[in-house]
Amino acid sequence: MTSIKQIEANRRNAGKSTGPATEAGKQRSRCNAVRHGLTAETVIGALEDAEDYKAFEAAVTADYDAQSAVERELVLRLASLLWRLRRATTMETGLFDIQAEHLRAFERDRQVKPDQRGIVYSISGQTYSTDNSDHPQTADGVSASGESAGTDLARCFLRLANLPTYPLDRLSRYEATLWRQAGQTLFALEALRRRTSQHNGRRFSLGARQQVLTDEDAEL
Repeated sequence: MTSIKQIEANRRNAGKSTGPATEAGKQRSRCNAVRHGLTAETVIGALEDAEDYKAFEAAVTADYDAQSAVERELVLRLASLLWRLRRATTMETGLFDIQAEHLRAFERDRQVKPDQRGIVYSISGQTYSTDNSDHPQTADGVSASGESAGTDLARCFLRLANLPTYPLDRLSRYEATLWRQAGQTLFALEALRRRTSQHNGRRFSLGARQQVLTDEDAEL
């Protein structure tokens, strides 16, 4: 069984290992976090730039003055989660881009080719114009038929929502999981900081009391 003296000794030793105290030491600690962070586990090498992630990780790390190894790991974890949330937003944009391309291809295929349309017009005795003004666009992006970019976005959304693989639902669940983990990490960081602050306050109080007792003994 651990004795009271051993417990007190362990606490004193732990108090001496709260991380760098000087500004130079703290700066070195931030650099270590960048070099030895979760880059390899977070960055998709074929699609993302590791240097961009390191800069992002450094920016997040700079917002937290980590005082222990546990705090530093939590901060690095938070940076990884936030990076993946940014990736989810990029994936959502990519999904809409893909559907927009499908929509444009569908519109092109639905229209009659100009040379074929000229033949149809000549047979019917009507005048055919090649100025490609069947659906002229106004300055605010609204076509003559009354459709706008918002309409195209709505069509892309409906196409995505009705795909059998449900990519938007899956992406939404993925984001929700990341946000939940990020919230848990932030909560753990704040709880650890509060506990460290309270511990340091008790140490200061005990130190001040010990100093008073020492001064009183010296007077006696």
